[in-house]
Amino acid sequence: MTRIATCSCQSLRAEVSGDPIRVTACHCDQCQRRTGSVFGVGAYYKKEQVQISGPNSVYVRGAPEGRTVSSHFCPECGTSLFWEADIAPGVIGVAVGGFVDPDFSPPTISFFESYKHPWVAFGRGLEHFLQRPGYPLWAKPKLPGIES
Repeated sequence: MTRIATCSCQSLRAEVSGDPIRVTACHCDQCQRRTGSVFGVGAYYKKEQVQISGPNSVYVRGAPEGRTVSSHFCPECGTSLFWEADIAPGVIGVAVGGFVDPDFSPPTISFFESYKHPWVAFGRGLEHFLQRPGYPLWAKPKLPGIES
């Protein structure tokens, strides 16, 4: 399956193939600022699953433990469409809202909930963490009874 996420003016595109490694809801202060909303929803893909086209500018910010996150946005409309973190080489996060697809897979994990607005609630069960989980978010989740 191929999906295309675009910025508001549709100049910047992220075409993805296959399923994401994981879909997350992040409530950290940086995702709130990046999205202008109370949390960000990201789909993580292996770099080879993502084809980027169109102009983009990059904002590099600091992250915990001296790391960095590079947010790529459209220089025309300002939409932050995808990002890369040095802690996860070979992985690209794509903003789920850019797909404008109500059938997109929902998040399976909600983290940095210490920043979560108290009125935010999810209608289905997912893993919850006050901070970052103790395992890498970009690793394929292990499902009970399934060997990987």
